[in-house]
Amino acid sequence: MAAEEHAAEVAGHAAQHAPTAGEYINHHLTHLQNHTPGFIVDFSVWNYDSLFWSALLGFLGVFIFWLAARKATSGVPGRFQAAVEMIVELVDTQARGIVHNEASRKFVAPVALTVFVWIFFMNAMDLLPLDLLPRIWGGIYEAAGHDPHHAYLRVVPTADLSITLGLSISVLLICLYYNIKIKGLFGWIKELFTAPFHAHGPVGIIALAPANFLLNLIEFAAKTISHGMRLFGNMYAGELVFMLIALMGAAGLSSAGGWALWIGHVLAGSAWAIFHILIITLQAFIFMMLTLVYVGQAHEGH
Repeated sequence: MAAEEHAAEVAGHAAQHAPTAGEYINHHLTHLQNHTPGFIVDFSVWNYDSLFWSALLGFLGVFIFWLAARKATSGVPGRFQAAVEMIVELVDTQARGIVHNEASRKFVAPVALTVFVWIFFMNAMDLLPLDLLPRIWGGIYEAAGHDPHHAYLRVVPTADLSITLGLSISVLLICLYYNIKIKGLFGWIKELFTAPFHAHGPVGIIALAPANFLLNLIEFAAKTISHGMRLFGNMYAGELVFMLIALMGAAGLSSAGGWALWIGHVLAGSAWAIFHILIITLQAFIFMMLTLVYVGQAHEGH
């Protein structure tokens, strides 16, 4: 009986308090996490939704390529095999043109392929209807006797800065590995202090060593941060545009004679979704290309 009263109270509260535009956007921009953090970065916070969807889509990518490998034939390929082969050939061609070390390419090319497909799948979550999965999650949350207004869920992992920076930091670690492998530990350390400003004689080297070391640290940091921020910024902006379009449709449905707004919402949403297909593909391709470029630079000396 108490559970029924609580459920009725929750339903009554939801009916009385329709979200404003600001509340709607804030709700969609709040992660499902162990607690709500402040503005300052808190490394004890885990965004469960981003972790869940990124892992699920990663397994989906692995399954698709496993399925393609399992069904591959030496004869005329079907559409599915041809599509997978096109993607593999595209990435392999780019890897050959940037990373000239054949031994390194055996590892780097599959990494680039993984990056491209995984990021594409994560970006593509933005094409799902904005409220579809959050509403399903809200229904589950409400069925468990909780207030659905507190059922937070974000489904685009690449609109989460922690995910994109995690990817770019992983690329940084690969670059550091190849710097040491190709140049040797002492060779790489020497390069950190002697490039890009080369000097002759002990005095010149000592004078420019701090500047060289600082510039190299700044270069590694700038490449890593910009690598992750570029992907995050584009996907976050795309997510916001979908929210604004959804609000336009909601305004049309809630006002008398608002059919024009609702039609505008349908047209704008369709146009943005079609254009967004290009964005999600392009962003995955750019991240993959920068990964190859950064690893290729690790094979080269100043």
